[in-house]
Amino acid sequence: MKVIFAGTPAFAAQALTAIIAAGHEVALVLTQPDRPAGRGMALQPSAVKQVALAHGIEVFQPLSLKDAEAQARLAGLAAEVMVVAAYGLILPQAVLDLPRHGCLNIHASLLPRWRGAAPIQRALLAGDAETGVCIMQMEAGLDTGPVLLREAFPIAGDDTTASLHDKLAACGARLIIDALARLPLPAAPQPAAGVTYAHKIEKAEAVIDWTRSAAELDRHLRAFNPFPGAQAQFAGQTVKLWAAQPVAGAGEPGCVLAVDRQAVVVACGSGALAVTELQKAGGKRLPVREFLAGHPLQPGDRFTVPA
Repeated sequence: MKVIFAGTPAFAAQALTAIIAAGHEVALVLTQPDRPAGRGMALQPSAVKQVALAHGIEVFQPLSLKDAEAQARLAGLAAEVMVVAAYGLILPQAVLDLPRHGCLNIHASLLPRWRGAAPIQRALLAGDAETGVCIMQMEAGLDTGPVLLREAFPIAGDDTTASLHDKLAACGARLIIDALARLPLPAAPQPAAGVTYAHKIEKAEAVIDWTRSAAELDRHLRAFNPFPGAQAQFAGQTVKLWAAQPVAGAGEPGCVLAVDRQAVVVACGSGALAVTELQKAGGKRLPVREFLAGHPLQPGDRFTVPA
């Protein structure tokens, strides 16, 4: 099948790799413009662009798809379908209408739950029991289109955004290959009930509120791993907490209840959190025993509770 692919991050790159491996003709790849990254802030190509260039596929990086020139370039390809995954640009109706089979989106949630930008993090924060991938026929609304294929799986108790991302990316790559092989597919409209929105993650959300329950804070740490990292304040300094388990315990929220070489136990609004991996500002992620060597903590110390 002749395909246009639009995507930017690693999640999308896995789908593009699968489409190429399945033997489809990828006529053009759309991706976001190169962005500055790293210590030198040099311009870096997206993960999708790297895959496309490695396979000799033409790359198009427009700032918008609303202008006639960009739309004419896409129309001239006469592609049968456009596959979209975490692209980052709005597709106007004129673009949605171009391919014979329309535009298919690989979305990392069980629609209509978690429409929007950050479905993986929002599912973890909310304590959802399961997640999955939908292959959706795109329309003008935000993730409102009918669903062609879907696959669900449980969220494990130790899943982080990083681990769920990898599971969902593999699932999405597999489902889109299935969808392309079976087009045209019947489309099931999304139900009106159960709609939620996965708003973009803001760095300020990563600050830990110790008055919340240990179960909530466990999800908080996992949702913000790897980005931006759950943040706590101790003695006027920012400390990121990367791994923890809810445990029994009681005390003033933010108070250190116990310290040993395996964990720092901190009281929460309900229960306590046994923190096993920490990172000071500018430092490395360290297990507790190594972190304590340079930053001694003891029972009675307090993490700051946000106002």
